[in-house]
Amino acid sequence: MKKDNILLIGFMGVGKGTTARAYAKKYGIYNIDTDDLIESKENRRIPKIFKKKGEAYFRKLEQETADWIECCVQGTLISCGGGFYQVENLKKLGIIVLLDASYDWIYKRLSTAKNAKNKLAKRPLFSEPKKAKKLYSQREKAYKKIADLVINVEDKHLDEILEEIRKGVEKLRVEG
Repeated sequence: MKKDNILLIGFMGVGKGTTARAYAKKYGIYNIDTDDLIESKENRRIPKIFKKKGEAYFRKLEQETADWIECCVQGTLISCGGGFYQVENLKKLGIIVLLDASYDWIYKRLSTAKNAKNKLAKRPLFSEPKKAKKLYSQREKAYKKIADLVINVEDKHLDEILEEIRKGVEKLRVEG
């Protein structure tokens, strides 16, 4: 049976964390972030985990996090790292909401933000735009294939996005 969670997936920098925090505050729901959980468990930032232990080790940590969510988390909004959609049991964790936007819009969002330097530093892949765009292209179809609900976030006010998520999730729950 699918858990009563909402999972936000999408490419890095699309606004999953920002949206999750705002949604949780507005609708009074718990909120966790898979990358934050992994960083806490490992006591180091994700770029350091990748550098010291590699991507395979990080993906193993994501699967462990997914297993914990399946076992122990209910009624929570979960902001997922960009590659978290690959965990084996994603569909069991809750309703999967894709925050969708073009690569160019995401890059512009990050590079024109007030704290652009920090936002880009947190995502070192964006220092190599060709690699980042290739990864975006690889993931785009997979995100759409696994999502229960797709929300285009380009040029929308945050409140509009939150309302679209709420209405979409409500409809999916009624349809069962």
